[in-house]
Amino acid sequence: MTSPDAPSMPARRPGQITRRLCAAVLLGQAISVFFGALVAWQLDKALGGGTGDLLLWGGSGLAVLCLVAAGAMRSRVGLLLGWLCQVLTLASALVLPAMVVVALLFGLLWWVCVRHGLRIDAERARLAAQAG
Repeated sequence: MTSPDAPSMPARRPGQITRRLCAAVLLGQAISVFFGALVAWQLDKALGGGTGDLLLWGGSGLAVLCLVAAGAMRSRVGLLLGWLCQVLTLASALVLPAMVVVALLFGLLWWVCVRHGLRIDAERARLAAQAG
């Protein structure tokens, strides 16, 4: 159940607070995912798996997607790409199980930032409408 004053998805684009909070989460996530890709690459090299380059490129691609999503936060597309980054980071735990910790931490941060960012932006808009 949601309360009547619960924020919904923005009609046009996320507000300034939502953009800043979510972009900060995605930037941190990009760094963590890239380091996870380096770990997977080196583990594969050490164990002689032969797919290390693919793991490195895949993880680097996910890190770039996080950066693109952070840059796209001025529109609803940024929020959708951000959610996609969260799902793909969780899926990366299939390759490197330690990534489940990264996925859960950044997924929780993402959810909190979206939820509270939208609420703060809605409150700021309401206060601006009352003042103006």
